Amino acid sequence: MCQLRQDETKFFNYFRMSIPTFDDLLRRVEISLTRQDTTMRASISPEEKLAICLRYLASGCSFKDLHYSYRIGISTISYIVREVTSNIWANLHNEFMQLPTTSTAWEQISNGFQSRANFPHCIGAVDGKQIRVKKPSNSGSMYFNYKDYFSIILLAVVDSEYRFIYVSVGSYGKDCDSSIFKGTTFWKKLTENALHLPIPRPLSEHSNTNVPFVIIGDEGFALNDNLLRPYGRTHLDKVKRVFNYRLTRARRYVECAFGILSNKWRIFHRPLDVNVETAIWVVKACTVLHNFVRQKDGFDFQSDQIEPEINCFPNILNAQSIREGSSANSIRATFAEYFVSEVGSVPWQDESIGF
Repeated sequence: MCQLRQDETKFFNYFRMSIPTFDDLLRRVEISLTRQDTTMRASISPEEKLAICLRYLASGCSFKDLHYSYRIGISTISYIVREVTSNIWANLHNEFMQLPTTSTAWEQISNGFQSRANFPHCIGAVDGKQIRVKKPSNSGSMYFNYKDYFSIILLAVVDSEYRFIYVSVGSYGKDCDSSIFKGTTFWKKLTENALHLPIPRPLSEHSNTNVPFVIIGDEGFALNDNLLRPYGRTHLDKVKRVFNYRLTRARRYVECAFGILSNKWRIFHRPLDVNVETAIWVVKACTVLHNFVRQKDGFDFQSDQIEPEINCFPNILNAQSIREGSSANSIRATFAEYFVSEVGSVPWQDESIGF
């Protein structure tokens, strides 16, 4: 560690964060990780525990690799990873992944989507990511997903700066994103008007129609007054095609966030070789570390320069139609008309959809 600390570049490549950020993280978890020495042996220091865990998350190496590197037993390393990841989540998530509690904070997120993606009244993009795991014991096909491997699901809501503002981790790999989202506390608060969102207002000063603030998702989610999805079916007219393009352009932020997460914490490049409970702590720790490192170190590291994990613009025109309420349809239509209006259109949208 001491030798690594002399070289900032090597240190970052090793632990995916700068030296000051590592020291700040250590300060936050040190008390929770400190154990008392015994007459038999000295306890492992919090600094070494944190280094072992970050090496595991950042490199994707196995417990056996860490066993040879640090000369610590494999079972001890397994315990350390679980202990450190759970403490990272417990000590960081209230500060670095807290849902906004005021309408002003939600408006700041909305302004970010407006300025970066030209999508007004958007308070987040939602999507799910399959996290590969080794087949849990006695689980049958519960964790077996449509991509033909075992997984748990990370469902996340992301802002326009690729930061996670809400995550739900641990659902079965076979479950669909929409049903998982509807079982979250975020959805409950959203439908009960408990998120303190800004009051509905027109999309522009030239309109008199009040429009609510919304979450945007892909075709896997059901349309709702506060959740927009693309238009389904083929042979869509220009207005609907433009809407699909504009929505997908804004939704790419959640896909890019997943790509940055996987590139920085390379443990996601292979199946997690831990039990499901520890896998959940690992994923939670990585998501909050994602926010923590981006806030502390900024956005200039090489790992941030990455394309979305999957195609930003999938074939949403062929999406199956989901039954939708008239109120939600009316809200979506208002957005669609705004995007082809003189005030809400962007110069390149016609060319992007092939018109």
